[in-house]
Amino acid sequence: MRSRLIIGLIRNRNILKKGTETYDESFSVQEFRDRTEKVSRKLRLPKNISTEKIKIGNIEAEWIIPDLVKSDGVLFYIHGGGFISGSCNTHRTHVAKFAAGTGLRSLVFNYRLAPEHPFPAGLNDCIDVYKWLMTRADEEGSGGIIIGGESAGGTLALSLLLALKEEGVKLPKGVFSISPATDLSCRAASFSYNAGKDIAPEGSWGLWTGYYTGSESTDNPLLSPQFGNYSGCPPLYFCIGTHEIHYDDCLNAAEKARKDGVDVTLRKWPGMVHAFPLLSPLFPEARKALNDICRFCSNL
Repeated sequence: MRSRLIIGLIRNRNILKKGTETYDESFSVQEFRDRTEKVSRKLRLPKNISTEKIKIGNIEAEWIIPDLVKSDGVLFYIHGGGFISGSCNTHRTHVAKFAAGTGLRSLVFNYRLAPEHPFPAGLNDCIDVYKWLMTRADEEGSGGIIIGGESAGGTLALSLLLALKEEGVKLPKGVFSISPATDLSCRAASFSYNAGKDIAPEGSWGLWTGYYTGSESTDNPLLSPQFGNYSGCPPLYFCIGTHEIHYDDCLNAAEKARKDGVDVTLRKWPGMVHAFPLLSPLFPEARKALNDICRFCSNL
């Protein structure tokens, strides 16, 4: 199976290196960011996608625009990267897949990262950019806003929804969350039983979430959104692979939202790993999952 080959190669990506990366206090955040940015520079956008760089206050952002815009709505995309990395550069080609699949103008932006900027800096940036977009609803988002994200971005997508609800801000049409960490204490059983199956480096999330949470209690719903109250929220879509360390997190958050009366779609993909839809079109499961997410957005 093609997915097993590709996932196996990613899981064993350090096998040819001199040792494996250590996720302890010796871990270099900057080196990790530099490597991620270097790899991203090799990726190219499809021909049917254009981009437009903008500034929102002090925040760098970028429109990802399909040639055929099917809707006057907007996809508000929050990139992943373990709360410590990621940018418009690393996620431009990923967001382009969602833009092409939905026909939506899509916005990605550089929120502040930990450890230099722990909670609530990144979430506050998400709130500010969302409010900026709302003030331009007639121009950019008259068809409504959809929030989406993967990994840490999937977490922030849920945290943003809860923060907007708390502030009484107009909520989006819907939210999709791919492979979110929803309890940042990282105490879910799947962090153990899926540790050897996932592509997320073992031990990394405990370190990275610690950088992000700082001195804040992980019981805070804006940090750990599975503890939030979703009553009155728009439709939610969760995507998770059964081999993910965040598997229990995702199921728990989906169940909490469902109990709060929200229209919840939960897609569980057997044998799949962390944020696998972003690997589309490399193998069929990733392509089908991406298409399913785009279909959710189109049906809102």
